[in-house]
Amino acid sequence: MHNNKNTCLRFLPAVIAGLSTLGSMPWAHAEIMLYDKDQTTFSTDGYINAFYVNSDVDRAGDQFDRRQARVKMGFLPNYLGFNMGKQVDDLKLGARASFWVTINDSETNGTDTAIDVRQFYGTVANPEWGEVLIGKDFGLFARSNILLDELLAGYGQVSDTLGLVDGGGVSFGNIGSGYPYPFPTSQITYRTPVMEGLRVAVGIMDPVDTNDSSATGKAYQENPRTESEITYQFDLAGAKIYSWLNGSYQTSDNTDSNVESVTSKGLGYGVQAKMGGLSLTGSGFQAKGINPFFTNNAGEATLRNVDSKGYLLQGSYKLGKNRLALSYGKTEDDGNGVVGSGADYETRGIALFHDINDNLKLVAEYNQFEIDGHDTSAQNEDTDTFAVGAVLTW
Repeated sequence: MHNNKNTCLRFLPAVIAGLSTLGSMPWAHAEIMLYDKDQTTFSTDGYINAFYVNSDVDRAGDQFDRRQARVKMGFLPNYLGFNMGKQVDDLKLGARASFWVTINDSETNGTDTAIDVRQFYGTVANPEWGEVLIGKDFGLFARSNILLDELLAGYGQVSDTLGLVDGGGVSFGNIGSGYPYPFPTSQITYRTPVMEGLRVAVGIMDPVDTNDSSATGKAYQENPRTESEITYQFDLAGAKIYSWLNGSYQTSDNTDSNVESVTSKGLGYGVQAKMGGLSLTGSGFQAKGINPFFTNNAGEATLRNVDSKGYLLQGSYKLGKNRLALSYGKTEDDGNGVVGSGADYETRGIALFHDINDNLKLVAEYNQFEIDGHDTSAQNEDTDTFAVGAVLTW
C-alpha cells in the first residue's frame, strides 16, 4: 500500500492563494515586481523550506517500529509563482501560474523531481460586480479551514501507515486530522466584491468520479460539482474576527442500474479571532461520500458512502519576532478505504516560529499523530515527530 500511496499523495498538501484577493499567498511577505508599465504588471513570488526531521514510529507489528531521521520539506512544498495583471477600460484582467516541486527525490529515485502545476488561471474583475476566475485553482470546500491553519508554515503529521515517514513528498500538516485537503481542480468561480466585510464565492468544478466503473457499467455525472464559500470579517470589542462557511455537492451515477448512485456533500466552517499578539482559531467539517483526507477522493474511483467529521482547535501568541502556536485536531470516519474499515485520527502539535526578517523564518515543532482503528488494532499507529527548519519567502 505504501508504494501506491506514495505515487498518489506525493504532492498533496499545500495552501490556497489569497484570502479576499487571489494571487497573494498569506505566508509570503513580499513579491518581486518584474514589470510595471502602461497599466500592466508582471511579478514573481516563491516559497522554499527544509526541515531536519526525526520521527519515532510505533505501529501494530514490530516490523514497523523504528526511529527515522530525514531532511524534508514541511507542510507546504517549495513553489515558484508568477502573477500577471492588466487594466483594460473598466476591467482588471489577471492571471496566476504556480509550479510546485519536491526536494525529496534523491533517496531512492536519483534526480526525479516532478513539477506540479497547482494553479493556472485567469481572472476578470470589476469593483462593481466582482470577479470571475477560469482555470485551475484550489477548491472552495475546506479552503479557509486549511488556509488559516496556525501551523501552515510548520511540519505537521507524517503517518507511516500512509507512507509519509519514508515518502518523497510533503508532510500532511492537519490534513486528515481536522480537515480534508481542497484539491486543485479546473473550475469557473464567481466572487462578489467585499461588501462591508462579507464576500461570497460560488463555483462549478470538474466533477469527481466517485462511482464504480466496471465491464458492465460506466460512471458518469450529469452535473458538475458545485462548491461555495461565504466569508465575513468584522471587528468586535477590539478583536478582528474572520469567519467562514463553505460546502460542496455532487451526485455520481452509473449506466449499470444495479450500481448505487453516490451523493457527495460536505460542509466546512470556522472562526478566527485576533487581538494584539493573541490568535484563537476553531474550525470543523462534516462530509458524506467524500474521503476525509482528500476532496478528490484520493484518486481512484471507488463507491464510497462514508460519513466523516472533524475539528481543529488552535491558539498562538506573537511577541516581537517570536510566535508560539498550539494545535489539536481530530477526524472521525466510518471507513474510507485508506487504512481499513474506519478510524479516528488525531494530531497534537506545538511550534515556535522566529522571524529573522520579513523573508526568513526559523521553525521548531513537535507533534504527535495517532490512528485508533474502530474494528481492529492492526491499523493503530502512534508517531511522534520533532522537526526544525527554515522557511524563505519572496
